[in-house]
Amino acid sequence: MTLETIAASMERVSAALTRKPHAGLHDDTPATVHWVGGLRTVARSETGAEVATDMPIAIGGDDTAPTPGWLLRTALASCAVTRIAMEAAARGIALATLEVHASSRSDLRGLVGVSEPDGRTVPAGPLTMDLHVRIGAPGIEAETLRALVQVTSGCSPVTCAIEQPLPVGLHIEVTG
Repeated sequence: MTLETIAASMERVSAALTRKPHAGLHDDTPATVHWVGGLRTVARSETGAEVATDMPIAIGGDDTAPTPGWLLRTALASCAVTRIAMEAAARGIALATLEVHASSRSDLRGLVGVSEPDGRTVPAGPLTMDLHVRIGAPGIEAETLRALVQVTSGCSPVTCAIEQPLPVGLHIEVTG
């Protein structure tokens, strides 16, 4: 899509949601993941796209696909790139460079259920996460691009999901 097409789409959706705010609330497309043996999984989207995961050999996997944690970082970086590109288009800024590197630091003890020496639980998820953004646009000042990136952070669904406490409901169905 062109810069103009993206900007026009955003303007059209924004105007519609301003008129009818309730139209913005919707159920997201669910993700269903199937275990395919060992520590390997496969997710299939409604459009037929597939995403596989596996774990490193050191913790029992076959290392045949990315880990779920890597996909989380990928989702974070991809969502940031998308939202930055949307905002740049809305402002009429033609980007020449846009790359986001998502990194995190985790404690493997949490994944395998090893507690602290005093018995406290070690978190299984990332302890820290960082986004490093490289952005460039001919003729656009560095401060303008920094401000553009900063304003998008609060509008990036994956960033918001990670930053905000969100209870995850657990529903279990046991089959024969």
